[in-house]
Amino acid sequence: QVQLVESGGGLVQPGGSLRLSCAASGSIFSINAMGWYRQAPGKQRELVAAISWSGGSTSYADSVKGRFTISADGAKNTVYLQMNSLKPEDTAVYYCAAGSRFAFTPAAYDYWGQGTQVTVSS
Repeated sequence: QVQLVESGGGLVQPGGSLRLSCAASGSIFSINAMGWYRQAPGKQRELVAAISWSGGSTSYADSVKGRFTISADGAKNTVYLQMNSLKPEDTAVYYCAAGSRFAFTPAAYDYWGQGTQVTVSS
């Protein structure tokens, strides 16, 4: 089993930045890819970024390209999401995900964290 714990969410003003962290534990040898997705109440879940554990491949949703950066630290079993130039429409619960293959689709991810709230507002 794999456990994922997110941290780093909070309240930030438009144009500000946040860095989310996701620490993985358990049977992490089964993980080949990590991702971040988000969901606001009443809205569809959106996969925003994904990365292979090797760090050789990354993918981003069009809505966050140029603003968000995903990275991974294999030694710490941790993935990060650096979010810059935040907009009110980025407000959502952000979830960390892990899967056995690298692909930009929610179906590729087998494990999810409990989420961390990001609120972008003045």
